[in-house]
Amino acid sequence: MHRNNKKIICAVSLCVLMIISVLSIPAAADIFMFTDRDGVLHFTNVPTSSSYKLFIKEYPRKSNKHHSTDKYDHLITEASKKHDIPFPLLKAIIKAESNFDKMAVSRAGALGLMQIMPNNLKEFKIDDPFDPWENVMGGTRYFKKLLLRFNGKLPLAIAAYNAGPERVNRYNDIPPIKETENYVKRVMKYYYIFKKG
Repeated sequence: MHRNNKKIICAVSLCVLMIISVLSIPAAADIFMFTDRDGVLHFTNVPTSSSYKLFIKEYPRKSNKHHSTDKYDHLITEASKKHDIPFPLLKAIIKAESNFDKMAVSRAGALGLMQIMPNNLKEFKIDDPFDPWENVMGGTRYFKKLLLRFNGKLPLAIAAYNAGPERVNRYNDIPPIKETENYVKRVMKYYYIFKKG
């Protein structure tokens, strides 16, 4: 009888601890970054030392998912002219990537309008991935690089933007990944729509 009471008390205590830990998880979490001596970037939502600095302030998502499709046209035009990428194509990529939500964060951690991965921010010269101008310019620079790498073959450059250039190289074609195949179709559909005006 005494042993059974101990088991019950332990089980109840464990349940209470689990409930407390679940309730203590914040609905929105800030992301902190730390660069170690070797230049390696470390990201966390629970900093363990004062070396971590706030990297991304997460704001609660608004319930309204509609974002203006022409709000960033001036930035897209600037990036288009600077990097010689058609305006409707850039707009199509942004539509497919973030649906014009400058605060978008994917499950994989991609950020902003053109969904830049945190490990690419430095290479693309982006300090604030949620700044529309920086994000669009950095994403356009990257896409231009992919277009040159794949000799102007648009479907391959689009696939590489989604799945990475190494995967496209491996198959010398759009990788047989459903998400990437659908992504290429989606971007091409939006490209056609935006071209037609």
